[in-house]
Amino acid sequence: MQFFTADTHFFHERLLGISEFAPRPFLTVEDMNETIIDNWNRRVGPEDVVYHLGDIAILHTRPEKDALEQIFDVLDQLNGRIVLIKGNHDSRALFKYLDRHNHPVGNGQKFEFHDVGALIKMNHRQYYLTHYPMMMGIVKQIINLHGHIHHYAVPIKENINVGVDTPETDYLKTKPPFGTPFSQAEIEEMIAGKADDFAKRH
Repeated sequence: MQFFTADTHFFHERLLGISEFAPRPFLTVEDMNETIIDNWNRRVGPEDVVYHLGDIAILHTRPEKDALEQIFDVLDQLNGRIVLIKGNHDSRALFKYLDRHNHPVGNGQKFEFHDVGALIKMNHRQYYLTHYPMMMGIVKQIINLHGHIHHYAVPIKENINVGVDTPETDYLKTKPPFGTPFSQAEIEEMIAGKADDFAKRH
């Protein structure tokens, strides 16, 4: 199966508690990391693929190698294969480190890397998977799944924020626990809910 997420921001202390940007209700980064890992692994199986649309972690430990090693250790605890789309907080050094420590999982490698984005087909639609929201103009059967904007949503029905703190879970009948990657069914539900919402407003 395929799943989608973004903006996990593992280790990012500035998001804890009362943060102006994207507050998260955890006392420590260890608690936040563990919650995301547990909720991810409850849903994602070893053979599944998760598209992570950027901003994996922020850790300013020195030397840099120690930070990269800690991030790898967290990512390696996550079930499934992870397709990484580079976010603005994801360094080339991190991608290189993960690539050097890549290893087989199922019928592929643990990590796959994309600098800008990826295009997939699912449920008779095309999906552009990017970190930043894309302004696509008038398109048919193309949806942009993205992250980057945390607690905000783009006021365009074809743009769906799949970050861990997206407000677009309001379109879901049942919100998954924090950090759980979204299933294909949940993506479809968010798309339909947002389209209905915009149809009522416009």
